[in-house]
Amino acid sequence: MSYIDIIKKKARSDKKAIVLPETTDKRTLIAAAHILEEDLADIILIGNEEKIMDGAGWLEVDLSKARIVNPRQTDKLDGYVELLYETRKAKGMTPEKARELLLTDNLTFGVVMVKANDADGMVAGACHATADTLRPALQILKTAPGVKLVSGFFILDVPDCEYGENGTFLFADCGLNQDPTAEELAAIADSSAKSFKQLVDAKPIIAMLSHSTKGSASHPLVDKVAEATRIAHEQYPHLTLDGELQTDAAIVPQVAKSKAPGSEVAGKANVLIFPNLDCGNIGYKLVQRLAKAEAYGPMLQGIAKPVNDLSRGCSWEDIVGVVALTAVQAQLA
Repeated sequence: MSYIDIIKKKARSDKKAIVLPETTDKRTLIAAAHILEEDLADIILIGNEEKIMDGAGWLEVDLSKARIVNPRQTDKLDGYVELLYETRKAKGMTPEKARELLLTDNLTFGVVMVKANDADGMVAGACHATADTLRPALQILKTAPGVKLVSGFFILDVPDCEYGENGTFLFADCGLNQDPTAEELAAIADSSAKSFKQLVDAKPIIAMLSHSTKGSASHPLVDKVAEATRIAHEQYPHLTLDGELQTDAAIVPQVAKSKAPGSEVAGKANVLIFPNLDCGNIGYKLVQRLAKAEAYGPMLQGIAKPVNDLSRGCSWEDIVGVVALTAVQAQLA
């Protein structure tokens, strides 16, 4: 059974309600139909019901089991306006602004539904930038207790791969924090360990990646990763973590023996923490395209309730996978 099939089985075991706000995007409608057909989640679509159903007819997909919420017609609008106003009034929100935002921005409307416990999670980003998806989530749901920052990760499932957790890896941060500090890298490692345990159900073994292994190069970028490793050991002593490690030393046992002998992580890593967003984004896309890996994300970790982003280059199959993962996150939230 593939990794995503295992996730889908978990999603079915305790179905959650997931909001898909981008109902003018055909990939979203196709994905919604497949999610409903596979019984992975209850789907909430935001928008005009007539237009959504016309789109479904044109695409020849069945959305009869989806719940469609039109912000202009729902009897919950006044309650959502009050909730958004109360949440953001310290930042200058007024009831008038709240109403206008809820009537014009489906992403904000979806996040408020999650805040109100009328949905368990939201997936968006097929036709919005990450900032557009993340902004209302951070402003309205805020970070989870004890979390220092929100970060992004991908789950990669590499076919016919003996490395990682039977070819499954978590890569972070690949979609959000541009140039994290050493302390932020350590916090990303802690959040990523929790996400890996939650979504892969295996022990996270974390490598703090660099172009250097254990002092083989000297540079401020190497110093940052070494310092992040020190901070992680100090602040999160429960983690199985080591660094700085080159990628081959992190995942290949034979290389680990020569480059990092005695490391409990080297040659065994399944969670890879990249030193900056350039490395993470380039790395996951290379693995996805060249190794033909399934890549799910960018998932978001550290938000109080599950909201996940999509690449604007995603397929409908990618949306199905991220919804299944979001449903599993919601089960454990």
